[in-house]
Amino acid sequence: MLLLLLAGQAWPAGDDALVISALRNPVDKSYRRMVKGMELFDEMRALAPNATLRYRLLPRKRDTDMQDIALHVVGRSFDQPVVVAADGTFTLARDARALDENARVRSERRANSMTWRAEVRTPGLAPDERRLGDLRLECLVGMEAQLVSRYPSLAGRLFDLLEDPRGFCARKEAPYLFFADRPIFGVTLVSGSRREALPLRELYAGLALKPRQDLAHCDCEVLLDRAYELPLGERSWPDDTRVELDAMDAPGASELAGYTKAEVAAVFGTAKPLRFASGYELWAYEFGDELAVLFDPSGVVTKSRLRPSR
Repeated sequence: MLLLLLAGQAWPAGDDALVISALRNPVDKSYRRMVKGMELFDEMRALAPNATLRYRLLPRKRDTDMQDIALHVVGRSFDQPVVVAADGTFTLARDARALDENARVRSERRANSMTWRAEVRTPGLAPDERRLGDLRLECLVGMEAQLVSRYPSLAGRLFDLLEDPRGFCARKEAPYLFFADRPIFGVTLVSGSRREALPLRELYAGLALKPRQDLAHCDCEVLLDRAYELPLGERSWPDDTRVELDAMDAPGASELAGYTKAEVAAVFGTAKPLRFASGYELWAYEFGDELAVLFDPSGVVTKSRLRPSR
């Protein structure tokens, strides 16, 4: 009964507020937790001394409309609109009343239609390049703000959310998904003369090398081709390490370029394909070494990558 009453209650702060607060099961997050994320960003600025922090909304369902999103901070006695940029990013002002009233950051979109991330960016980087220290800080802020909902079970989600963000993000293989701005074929860490491509298990939520799972439990559902993880706790990679993102549609050389699926299968055998909504398709092989073959929507190889085993 209490839940029904709360779902139907409207806050007296304008037409938009009435729509948002009256919607049952809306997309929302704790204002207090998001402010805690901002405080942790300030505390850990040494990881990314020149970076800025914004929060970002991303689609989780294919039919989610990301245009003209109305976002508000809603408390017991007020409803304050938040400006959302065209790219889905926004910032929050620190407000004592919102903290006292345990306010929610709320959208008019329904729960599970969007996912949330912290976005920490150092200016001056190339479009398909990130900085590892920025991404380490993104993980810390995102976990502190309790933004992530990608876990396949409620028990697993609660276990990870209860872990201190410093411990979670210091794992050598922290299960935290990052999303590139466009679909990726590979991710390479670069520090000085050292270069290392990420293994396939750290791309596409690991689904290139294991049976497909129900993506409804993952906030990567429509962003699968942009998803990657990083060895955040591997301190042999310094914070200034560049994270180079190789986009699927970016030019690239391959000895297999132009091969058809039948020709690839004749040479390497069949592989269980990972198909993306864009029409691209990935075939993965493990021969000790790891071979990834990318087919464009016409069905011919556009890129391939051989990663030696370690």
